[in-house]
Amino acid sequence: MKYFLIAGEASGDMHAARLIRSLRQTDASAQFVGMGGMLMQQEGCCLVQNYENMAFMGVVAVLKNLSAVRRNFAIAKQTLLHEQPDALILIDYPTFNLKIAKFCRRHLPRTKIYYYIPPKVWAWKSWRVHRITRYTDKVLAIFPFEPAFYARYGYKAEYMGNPTMDAIREWKKECATDMNSQLTAINGNSQSSNTLAVLPGSRKHEIEKCLPKMLTAARRIQADMPDLRIVVLGAPGVHPNFYHQFLRGETILFGQTYDVVAQARAAIVNSGTATLETALLGCPQVAVYHIAMGRLVGLFRDLLFKIPHFTLVNIIAGKEVIQEKIAYLFTVDEVEKETHRLLTDNRYRQQMEADYCMIANRLGNAIANDNAARTIISDLQS
Repeated sequence: MKYFLIAGEASGDMHAARLIRSLRQTDASAQFVGMGGMLMQQEGCCLVQNYENMAFMGVVAVLKNLSAVRRNFAIAKQTLLHEQPDALILIDYPTFNLKIAKFCRRHLPRTKIYYYIPPKVWAWKSWRVHRITRYTDKVLAIFPFEPAFYARYGYKAEYMGNPTMDAIREWKKECATDMNSQLTAINGNSQSSNTLAVLPGSRKHEIEKCLPKMLTAARRIQADMPDLRIVVLGAPGVHPNFYHQFLRGETILFGQTYDVVAQARAAIVNSGTATLETALLGCPQVAVYHIAMGRLVGLFRDLLFKIPHFTLVNIIAGKEVIQEKIAYLFTVDEVEKETHRLLTDNRYRQQMEADYCMIANRLGNAIANDNAARTIISDLQS
C-alpha cells in the first residue's frame, strides 16, 4: 500500500511519525510519501515539503506568504496525481488539508481519505463538520467526546485513543530505564524543583506575541524568588537564533520538553496540545493565548465559540482545572499572579494534580496510533 500523509506543524509531524511506525508493523511493504518534518522522514517517509515552509497561521501571515502557500498546494496536488496513493491521511492543519481532500476526492476517487486528528470543530467553525465528512471516508477521532459531537450532525467518527497520551506513556517507559529519570517518570513532577517552564508555542508568530509577556511575568516572580530557574522550551521547527531577541540570560532547551516539564515546579503554557501534555506530565500550569483585538473578541465570545473553555485540559475535564489567560485576560499582571499562586499554594497544586489524573482516566488506555493503523489497513483491504 502507498500512503500520503500531510502534517503542517511539529505536533502533527510527531503523531504522523508514530502512525507511520504503526502502519509499517502491519503493512511491511508500505510506502510513505508526505508533507511534514524530520520525525516522519526518520520513519521512512519521503518528504516532498517540510512543515517549516507550511506553518502560516492567520490572514496576515497567509497574505505575506501567499506565493509559498500556493506552492505548497501545487506540491500536494502534483504529488497526489503522480503517486496516486491508496490512502491520503490528513493530520489536523484543516485550512490546507480540507482543500487537498476536496481535490483528491474529485481527481482520485479510488484513493481513500482519512482524517486522523480532525479539526476542533466542536470549539468553533462547527460548519466544517459537513466538509470533513463530505471529503473523507473516515474520521479517526482523538478525544472521547468527538463521536457524540459528530453524531449530533448525523455523521460517524471513531475514537482511536489519544496520541498525546500515547507519547507520554512511551516517554515514561523510556525514562523507566534511566535511573536518574525513573522517579520522575513514575511520580510526576518534583515538589522541590525550582524550575519554571515556559512553553511559548511552535509557530514564530505565536512566540513573538506570547513569549515577551510570559518572560516578563516570570522575571517579576524571579525577582522575589532568586532561586527560581526560568527555562524556555523551544519548538523543533524554529531556529534557536529566533529566541535570542527575547531572552535575557534565561536557559533555552530543545528536544527536552517532557523531561523539563515533568520535573518543573510550574509552567506557563501557550494554549494548544502543550497544555494537555503538561497536564499528563503532572505539572501545574497557567495557559495563555494571544488573540488580536482581544477585548472585542471577549465581548463576542459566546457568538464566536461554542464551548465554555479554550484549553484541552478544561474541555476534557468539563470544568476549569487550569486558569486560561486568553485574549484580553492575557496580561503580564494576570500571568504573574496565577504563576505565583501555582508556585506557592500547595493545596491549589494538589487539587490541580488530582484533576489531571481524572483527565488521564477519561482519555483511557487505548493506543491511538495502533488503532488508527489497524482501522486504515482493514478498511483498505476490505
